[in-house]
Amino acid sequence: MRYNKLGHTDIDVSVICLGTMTWGQQNTEAEGHEQMDYALDNGVNFWDTAELYSVPPKAETYGRTEEIIGTWFERNPARRKDVILASKVAGRASRLSYMRPHLHDGETRLDRQSILEACDNSLKRLKTDYIDVYQLHWPERQTNYFDAVNYTHNPDADGFPIEETLRALDELVKSGKVRYVAVSNESAWGVMEFLRLADQAGLPRIVSIQNPYNLLKRDYEVGLAEVSCRTGVGLLAYSPLAMGVLSGKYLNGAMPEGSRMALFGQYFPRYLTERAARTTAKYVDIATRYGLDPAQMANTFVNIRPFTTSNIIGARTMDQLKLAVATGDMSLDQEILDDIETVHKETPIGY
Repeated sequence: MRYNKLGHTDIDVSVICLGTMTWGQQNTEAEGHEQMDYALDNGVNFWDTAELYSVPPKAETYGRTEEIIGTWFERNPARRKDVILASKVAGRASRLSYMRPHLHDGETRLDRQSILEACDNSLKRLKTDYIDVYQLHWPERQTNYFDAVNYTHNPDADGFPIEETLRALDELVKSGKVRYVAVSNESAWGVMEFLRLADQAGLPRIVSIQNPYNLLKRDYEVGLAEVSCRTGVGLLAYSPLAMGVLSGKYLNGAMPEGSRMALFGQYFPRYLTERAARTTAKYVDIATRYGLDPAQMANTFVNIRPFTTSNIIGARTMDQLKLAVATGDMSLDQEILDDIETVHKETPIGY
């Protein structure tokens, strides 16, 4: 397993990060515990979760994933120190009114009270005294994230200032409840603004940015890759297999029973377009020609990018988990990378 420094810290995190968002909906508590056991035993010391997990989010499963992690910590108290645990507070949204109905007419926001309450509740579910990396799940302001591509500038919709958000995170750091802070689904401007405010006001410096990145979706490279390389705010890449699409299992109209797309495809249509299928078939062909598993090729590509700190893998089965964890020390020959770039130039950025 390879390890990278987490931002400006002295913490080494595994290049493979254990994603958890299926636990409590697609995976049982026992299966989640089995995954945590295997991951830690095989060098995966970085785990990622969020208050709203499992996904798709709904009231009856809100916080369930954190609870599953919490029962594992309860049963394995001596191993808490071996895990770098990341969680998230939900950004601005009205559809999550069940999460904090007493605040802002049920809208989740990134103001001081919302952040402090969310963190305290996560700590209770996780059964731990601290969270290593506390992330803002998505921005307070109106900007491009979750597949939005046409930016509309609307300062009237900025909501609570970034500085208020950062000062609330500073309170959590000073209290010892959080060690480091980070962002997710952010833009290049957003990352630089968080860094500017941290330097200007002596507030916590963000250590990472968690955004989608995979062979079908490489828009991170347009502006954020340079930001990561120059500032040290590295990428925690999520959806490295494009929700399983890059494994090739959905090609030719296939829809395996029990798969994520079979269950929840209506919520996540972004990678099920004809264009995505055509491009995926080309990547699967490259992997086949070089004797590689397509999923392992896709994960390894993400792992070895110079701006990647860690690759958040998600697994429904233990076989999937083992396949992903094995890429933690894999690399790709230049011939493979050249072939990947040829396909990418034919289908840049989009899916």
